Amino acid sequence: MNKDNSIQNSSKFGISSRRNVLKFAGVGAALIGATSLFSKTEAKASNMTDEWDKTFPKSEKVEHKKVSFKNRYGITLAGDLYVPKDHAGGKLAAIAVSGPFGAVKEQSSGLYAQTMAERGFVTLAFDPSYTGESGGEPRNSASPEINTEDFSAAVDCLGMQPMVDRERIGIIGICGFGGMALNAVASDKRVKAVVASTMYDMTRLMSKGYNDSVTLEQRTQTLEGLSQQRWQDAENGSPAYGPVSLELKGGEPQFVVEYADYYKKPRGFHKRSVNSNGSWSLTTAIPFMNMPILTYIAEISPRPVLFIHGEKAHSRYFSETAYANAAEPKELMIIPGANHTDLYDQLDIIPFDKLQSFFEQHLVA
Repeated sequence: MNKDNSIQNSSKFGISSRRNVLKFAGVGAALIGATSLFSKTEAKASNMTDEWDKTFPKSEKVEHKKVSFKNRYGITLAGDLYVPKDHAGGKLAAIAVSGPFGAVKEQSSGLYAQTMAERGFVTLAFDPSYTGESGGEPRNSASPEINTEDFSAAVDCLGMQPMVDRERIGIIGICGFGGMALNAVASDKRVKAVVASTMYDMTRLMSKGYNDSVTLEQRTQTLEGLSQQRWQDAENGSPAYGPVSLELKGGEPQFVVEYADYYKKPRGFHKRSVNSNGSWSLTTAIPFMNMPILTYIAEISPRPVLFIHGEKAHSRYFSETAYANAAEPKELMIIPGANHTDLYDQLDIIPFDKLQSFFEQHLVA
């Protein structure tokens, strides 16, 4: 890898060099071409909209309200709380939901949450720190530690709801937040069961690239470039961003086309979603590069973990590796013919019957 393929300074970024940086940082093609909406993405939990602006229709079977809560770092998170209308009273089992990486609660996580509420659970879909309607500056940044904490903060919020049984709380993490969910449950013993759907291990991806293809030389040059980018950000007083996410030019890998078909089309587009309408800060990859979040995945046991992945998904190997490293009780469910994004929103593909039976079995009083 030559000098032109590393980040030298933010004034020299072009589309070609930007793509190389993302490839070797392991952020991957899902984030190729991201740009800054820094001045346009100042939404905070105190400014949560009351309108129904989801990418899915509102269910008449559940009650919905907006909530906000703080994580351990004092960042205010925004969430949608869903409660089944027809429950017979008493305390209910509950599930916190987040993901995919770069999405907002009005997209896939909200769909999962509302559907599970229709099936009898109190659910909370939330925006991770620095994104969507949640707080945190700078905008459109991510952290393996803080985003893991966000899940535990969501458990805090659920456990404070009067209709929730604190001893019956589970988690669903989707895509990149599947890895965060597993990391959270490994340390947060309050959580009794976890599902990782179409998961990414973002620390593995960013440090090693897709299919662990990044060499030590490439990794080193990427980190050198990102380190130089810190000088640029320090001098400018704000982080740099690149061009808008998933603006396809032609010739992209099929899985990138599938990402764009979700995030950029009416099917899944949302104005507050980083992957639909914005970009990550260029230095987002730094904390992910040397912090493997699934180191202690075996410590989820004896609590159960369910991995769900599409047979045709480019990301399938993430779930297979995590499953191999997890301890019993564990289960890997492969959905025939499904790709990565099918498990974002395709109601005839997402195995909600399995999700319901899994949590009914394991979130017991």
